[in-house]
Amino acid sequence: MTLNLAIVLGLLALAVAMFALGRPRADAVAALVLLVLPLTGILTVQETVAGFGDPSVLLIAALFVIGEGLVRTGIARSMGDWLVASAGGSGTRLLVLLMLIVATLGSVMSSTGVVAIFVPVVLRICARLHLPPGQLMMPLSVAALISGMMTLVATAPNLVVHSALLHAGYTGFGFFSMTPFGLPVLALGILYMLVAHRWLSSAIPEDNKPTGRPTLSDMVRDYGLTDRAYRLQIGPGSPLAGHSLAALRLRARYGLNVIAIERHGRFGTDLLDPAAETVLISGDRLLVSMTIPAPEVPGLCRQLVLHNLPLVDLDPASRPQSIGMVEVLITPASELVGKTVLGAGFRSRHGLTVVGLRRGSEIVSDGFLERKLQAGDTLLLVGPWKEMRRSQRGRRDFVLLNQPEDLEEPPPAAGRAPQALLSLAVVVVLMVSGIVSNLQAALLGCAMMVGLRCIDLDSAYRSVHWQSIVLIVGMLPFSVALQKTGGVALAADALVDLVQDAGPLVLLATLFAVTSITGLFISNTATAVLMAPVAIATAQELGVSPYPFAMIVALAASAAFMTPVSSPVNTLVLGPGRYRFGDFVKVGVPFTVLTMVVSVLMVSWMMPLR
Repeated sequence: MTLNLAIVLGLLALAVAMFALGRPRADAVAALVLLVLPLTGILTVQETVAGFGDPSVLLIAALFVIGEGLVRTGIARSMGDWLVASAGGSGTRLLVLLMLIVATLGSVMSSTGVVAIFVPVVLRICARLHLPPGQLMMPLSVAALISGMMTLVATAPNLVVHSALLHAGYTGFGFFSMTPFGLPVLALGILYMLVAHRWLSSAIPEDNKPTGRPTLSDMVRDYGLTDRAYRLQIGPGSPLAGHSLAALRLRARYGLNVIAIERHGRFGTDLLDPAAETVLISGDRLLVSMTIPAPEVPGLCRQLVLHNLPLVDLDPASRPQSIGMVEVLITPASELVGKTVLGAGFRSRHGLTVVGLRRGSEIVSDGFLERKLQAGDTLLLVGPWKEMRRSQRGRRDFVLLNQPEDLEEPPPAAGRAPQALLSLAVVVVLMVSGIVSNLQAALLGCAMMVGLRCIDLDSAYRSVHWQSIVLIVGMLPFSVALQKTGGVALAADALVDLVQDAGPLVLLATLFAVTSITGLFISNTATAVLMAPVAIATAQELGVSPYPFAMIVALAASAAFMTPVSSPVNTLVLGPGRYRFGDFVKVGVPFTVLTMVVSVLMVSWMMPLR
């Protein structure tokens, strides 16, 4: 061992120790590496920072932007809503669909981002079905990790291994090269979690009581709206169809106050403000509040040919996501004090409708529109989210108290979902066809996302997870330094000597085990940076194809199932799932072994060594 190699290994050991301790954080350690390595004289400054210009690093940054476009247009949330609607009351169907959706989304966007989106979705499902969150949180994280085995762009380690092949003079992987291995692992993961998730329930409190903000049902009940808030669909032959709201005078004639109008558009449901000139058509759904007694509602619906859809029965898949609900408090200095609800002109001034009034513990229901407001009164307001945001700017008339936790503000570019899907489709087609490089395809996708207004430039810059970029760039010089000082060749020789007489299956299994165990202490991306050159050098030492070895490293880097700190994906579900460290060991270690067996057998079968 040379002095230079000893220096590099010493710095690497120090970096790994800091990664394991979590102090300082990982990207700060990587930045220190960029600072220290050139000072050793082993690498030049240009060699140390070359990672900032590496195509794979730029590709990862571009994929963050594309993934954010899917979030901002609501595609990810729509899949979650579909999950709620499709699963019904079946826990088995729920788990299977959850893992399939998460793995599908994670194959084209950040798995960490997918988990962040689905954690609140899963919590709401568990509250509704009275399930312990721990029975679904770990399947969520397992599916997100397996998604890294589905496509080339699914996770950073895949791109790191791909880049290592290119630097070694090989062709590299294709977009779907991982898919034949990822699909069997996903099927195995679903079957395994159908059994293993039951092991977690005994360690989790069963009460699962809702905490934090009230739900939509809570607010409907607290303001006495159960018999006063409805969605009414205009049926064929209704006398309302073909007339404007001004001509119909619904409030004066029928006690029917229109809050918003849902209308089927070309790409889903459009939300219309109830302006005086708005003409109703058959099929429109009116979000209304009633001032007439509940027993009179069925007769009114028959008279006007309206189909009654109670607001409280809405599920996330059919709820009008552009409509919001907030609870506000009238301040002592408010100009609204002394005015009636009608006289305050909430619709004209704020674009919102008052549907409920509480005075202390008293629910004011009969004639609340004519009741004079007092300081301390709380109002329940319903209307478009954009009007709610506008009403809070520079206003002192009222302050926001609550909004239902299950009635979320729609994504900022909800109407651009078709454009986002088109952009994603173009990227995938270009990557699969190889017409242009992967980086060019991703940059084109970013340009389409911005040009089609799925994401603005400021949001695009903010979407890039710069800590991950700096971590990758900071670890890449170690790979170069180890190759330059003979460390990679030394590691490859040691690996070959260790299992040289045991055959290729044992060699691949050993490489998988070393990679996955290394990933317990440092990030899977950093692990791939270190292990990919070793895998390729091992293949060259044996005179065989490097692709099976590189693939094993990529698959093992995603198999971070064993501890809650193996991946940010696991860390995200640790708290919501109420897990202990041992829960991940109990469930993750056996599944890692199963994944290793499947991966080794599939790789040796589908990727011959010669």
